[in-house]
Amino acid sequence: AMAGEGSTFRLRCSLLGHGQDVRGLTRGLFPEGSFVSVSRDRTARLWTPDRLHRGFTEMHCMSGHSNFVSCVCIIPPSDLYPRGLIATGGNDHNICIFTVDNPAPLYVLKGHKNTVCSLSSGKFGTLLSGSWDTTAKVWLNDRCMMTLQGHTAAIWAVKILPEQGLMLTGSADKTIKLWKAGRCERTFTGHEDCVRGLAILSEMEFLSCANDASVRRWQISGECLQVYYGHTNYIYSISVFPRCKDFVTTGEDRSLRIWKQGECAQTIRLPAQSVWCCCVLDNGDIVVGASDGIIRVFTESLERTASAEEIQAFENELAQASIDPKTGDLGDINADDLPGREHLKDPGTRDGQTRLIKDNGKVEAYQWSVSEGRWIKIGDVVGSSGATQQTSGKVLFEGKEYDYVFTIDVNENGPSYKLPYNITDDPWLTAYNFLQKNDLNPMFLDQVAKFIMDNTKGQTLLSTSNQFSDPFTGAGRYVPGSSSGSSAIPGADPFTGAGRYVPGSASNTVPPVGGVDPFTGMDAYQSAAAKVENIYFPKKDAVTFDQANPTQILGKLKELNCSAAEEHKLTEDDLIILEKLLSATCNTSTETPTAQQLQTLWRAVNWPEDIVFPALDILRLSVRHPTVNENFCSEKEHVQFIILLLKFLNPKGKQANQLLALRALCNCFVSHAGQKLMMEQRDEIMTQAIETKSGSNKNIHIALATLTLNYAVCLHKVNNVEGKAQCLSVISTVMEVVQDLEAIFRLLVALGTLISDDTNAVQLAKSLGVDSQIKKYASVSEPAKVKECCRFVLNLL
Repeated sequence: AMAGEGSTFRLRCSLLGHGQDVRGLTRGLFPEGSFVSVSRDRTARLWTPDRLHRGFTEMHCMSGHSNFVSCVCIIPPSDLYPRGLIATGGNDHNICIFTVDNPAPLYVLKGHKNTVCSLSSGKFGTLLSGSWDTTAKVWLNDRCMMTLQGHTAAIWAVKILPEQGLMLTGSADKTIKLWKAGRCERTFTGHEDCVRGLAILSEMEFLSCANDASVRRWQISGECLQVYYGHTNYIYSISVFPRCKDFVTTGEDRSLRIWKQGECAQTIRLPAQSVWCCCVLDNGDIVVGASDGIIRVFTESLERTASAEEIQAFENELAQASIDPKTGDLGDINADDLPGREHLKDPGTRDGQTRLIKDNGKVEAYQWSVSEGRWIKIGDVVGSSGATQQTSGKVLFEGKEYDYVFTIDVNENGPSYKLPYNITDDPWLTAYNFLQKNDLNPMFLDQVAKFIMDNTKGQTLLSTSNQFSDPFTGAGRYVPGSSSGSSAIPGADPFTGAGRYVPGSASNTVPPVGGVDPFTGMDAYQSAAAKVENIYFPKKDAVTFDQANPTQILGKLKELNCSAAEEHKLTEDDLIILEKLLSATCNTSTETPTAQQLQTLWRAVNWPEDIVFPALDILRLSVRHPTVNENFCSEKEHVQFIILLLKFLNPKGKQANQLLALRALCNCFVSHAGQKLMMEQRDEIMTQAIETKSGSNKNIHIALATLTLNYAVCLHKVNNVEGKAQCLSVISTVMEVVQDLEAIFRLLVALGTLISDDTNAVQLAKSLGVDSQIKKYASVSEPAKVKECCRFVLNLL
């Protein structure tokens, strides 16, 4: 029985079981027609339709969280878990993963530093979580693969899009962000308050709802297509009907609203202030959870509708509810001007319209039902509902929810300060943190703590954890390179021109002795149909840039030295020293580089950026020598060395410097000291290096691909999940912009090396959609190595 029969939603059943607010709901995959609910009572419950199909039975109750449970999602079936898994997120900062038939968690995911309030699952076992710590995390099975950083306040909503590798996050910073392969691609602005919910309409469109009481429909490309108004207070959740664009929303105005063809077609009021969550079942029925701890199911099907007695009981419960006029859900109420009961003789004009009347000095609220042609009482309007903030814990401060937010005046003429507090917190610790944060005199400690205790009437729950998280942490961490989206200005390359020194004009590396290396640009390698052995990956050694012309490099250095400012000028002796260093590191002499030579080189690489490139090229060649590698990459020197190279990777800087800095980083991998440093600084280096993809210089692209490949070689030896995830994300991001086939080839070898012998990495690569990105290279005719390597990679995926 699908939509259309009664075309009005009526109560199907009310389910009691949870002891406190129901905060999250999701439809189940197994058994059919089931759903899962989570609550502030710290449990998750699986409900299945009973035989008569009117009600539901609680199949089992899952516990594993030490605090409120705030969100839930289903992880689709896999070979290992053919019935799928259930994931729940809580205020204890954890995510618990359950099987459908066990009340205890299969495993727990730890990593967030604050409440986990949203979860979404994707293909191949990926899970996306959003937290009040301002980050979202991507998990694969029991490991965190990547962390999405960029929002400046709590992330309330997350969704994985059907298009592989795309993810959405909605935050208390009022924005929504679209992420591709772990990087923010676009920010959607328009909501005027905290974004609370997201729902996917198609590969190209999605919906969002927010505390500004509006719903917005967006295109993935960034355009807001429509804004829907109807709610009169915060909208907490949004859910889409199967196989169409109609949707339902719930919010702080005690209502569930059903939207059809872009209009609010029906409003159902509930006898609870906060309607926290909703989900739509496969048969089109709507499940809602609210602050009264009751789950209610509504249906359009006449045969599943509750009996007349149950509906009457629900209406009686609604009629007895007290409505607090201060919430403003019914507009400004002036009791003296209200009409009497006779006002209810006139029919309403639209479904959900509210009308207030005064009867015997009491103010009553009614709502018009179009389908039944009558006014239904939805409650008594009282001076104050008597409900405290404590009953629903929804005061927001800095985008996070608290039981209380107090205003504290420390002295009469100074500013007042906001103090957020949860009844699970320690009043003394909260008071201490509050004084610290606002730089106030510690002598107020007793006073503030006493104020908290007096105003919470001693309401404290037994402390659930001995670690108190400071509610103020989690403010956007500084992530270098996250916002520099500029592209390099295509300027003339200073190196072009005949007979001039052009760094790295030949892309080949030194051919190894015996056997042919596919990395050399030489045509020695002939593909033979009979030979289909994989000689490409997993690659065991770093690829370096060895091609050199010392005479030209020194010539350029001398020429630029003449025009350098006095404080940068090198003496004749300095130039001779650098010449010696070059011959020592380019294998033309057997001498070992000296400390004096390295000090001189360090002075030269600190030249202004418009003349530094020959010095950088000497560094690129020298760092391959074990002595030099040890010197620059060792414990004491490495910080300045990395800062120097990262500075040259700025996409706004000179392309020659970007190229040589990337090549120097690649060459660091030849020795143990360099590898160690590259791995320790991987996050910073990769974050900065990927910015160089924005230009169109193919040599830079080849160097960037080689750097990624060298990381893949190291990561293949140690199982570092986050490292592999970052590398896969870089490969996927760079693949989109690179045209040069040598760069593509090196990225393919990097990809093959990363996923060899690692099923987790294979799943992650699939979830990022890498397989569909590389398919086109399987048919490249020249060079043959691209096609062959690509086919080997696709075999693994």
